[in-house]
Amino acid sequence: MAADFLETCRVRVDAELDRSIAQSSASDRLQQAMRYSVLGGGKRIRPALCLAAARAVGQSSEQALVPACAVELIHAYSLIHDDLPAMDDDELRRGRPTTHIAFDEATAILAGDALQALAFDRLADAPATSAPARLAMVRALARASGHGGMVGGQAIDLESVGKTLTLAELETMHRHKTGALIEASVTLGALTAPAVSETALASLATYAKALGLAFQVQDDLLDIEGDTEVIGKPQGSDVARAKPTFPALLGIAGAREHLAALLSGALDSLRDFGPEADPLRAMADYVVARSH
Repeated sequence: MAADFLETCRVRVDAELDRSIAQSSASDRLQQAMRYSVLGGGKRIRPALCLAAARAVGQSSEQALVPACAVELIHAYSLIHDDLPAMDDDELRRGRPTTHIAFDEATAILAGDALQALAFDRLADAPATSAPARLAMVRALARASGHGGMVGGQAIDLESVGKTLTLAELETMHRHKTGALIEASVTLGALTAPAVSETALASLATYAKALGLAFQVQDDLLDIEGDTEVIGKPQGSDVARAKPTFPALLGIAGAREHLAALLSGALDSLRDFGPEADPLRAMADYVVARSH
């Protein structure tokens, strides 16, 4: 189910992303770099979570399409900047040269900046969404993206190279670096429902927090056990940089046990939802079983 749902979401989201980036640009080369970064592959897990969350609260996926694209634009910008020489210094992303290799470092930085701005531009104009709901979405995405979320987590990550973190410290880092945007994906989808209850939002937040950590645990395992051609980036890169990871802290068996516990927690948080939340359940299963 998850694979079919993801593919349907990918087709719809990619078409909308294509339209978004096709807006006029002052530089053809900049627009090419933006398109290269956004439309060059990707599983679209975050947009799919946004669409699935909307369905879970009784909304159509169509109403969550623009918020889903906004999240993906932020994700794409973060990948461009993460790959830069001053950050992770990666040369391969999704099986292709990273943006600063395919173009140049300055163009890559500007492409990331432009994608970040475009995300909020699109979200502010989300159709069929009330002004209060749009404001709440902008606030949620901004907080998840900034120094209290993804960027703050990346800063902790850079500061932690070569250090041994406790499990609580490692989870704090990844709740910000990886989890915050996953949580925002689910929140934005839920906010498309005008009458969504605080109880539903709280349950979905619990689901997203567990899933965000599960995503990172599986990423860490894939860095050790995955194949470069499958995962689309150099295998073993985290180990080579002496980055703190769940397998390094817990061992591979311990990391797998932790992953199973996180999956169980995510699914349990959806116990009060009916079949309308099945896409969210399928996405959780997919995240912990994926090979790339």
